[in-house]
Amino acid sequence: MRHKVYIETSVISYLTSRPSRDLVVAANQEVTRDWWAIARERFELFISEAVVQEIAAGDAEAAAERRQVVVDVPMLVGSPDALVLAKRFLSAGVIPAKAAQDALHIALATIYGVDYVVTWNCKHIANAMSQRQIEQISRACGYEPPVLCTPLELMEDHP
Repeated sequence: MRHKVYIETSVISYLTSRPSRDLVVAANQEVTRDWWAIARERFELFISEAVVQEIAAGDAEAAAERRQVVVDVPMLVGSPDALVLAKRFLSAGVIPAKAAQDALHIALATIYGVDYVVTWNCKHIANAMSQRQIEQISRACGYEPPVLCTPLELMEDHP
């Protein structure tokens, strides 16, 4: 059985964007491309309507490219339970109000029992300082939380 992975918007953006001149960002883009090359065979991948809305923003040509790479990735459907959990993350201050979409990404993955949320958003999502509180809130609501990580953390040595 393959692990379930929710792909947050930043991963899709790194996958499709032009190579950055910033060395760290360029390295993360390369990791993302390497991860994507193996992800479909190793993991059961998911996105959500929130991801679709975010990748549709901005330059029309770039948005079309972002939509194309996830055209056949199954979508998790929004639900009242996800909204409630996202609001709990926000009201606890673990995710700031200005990042409400980030709370929704985590909540959707949580209520659907996804194993990992893969992201390059280390400010609000893959953040060790908030992970424990997200886990506590999720478990208090009856859910097992996903691991919040970068594509680099989901890379394995492979032939």
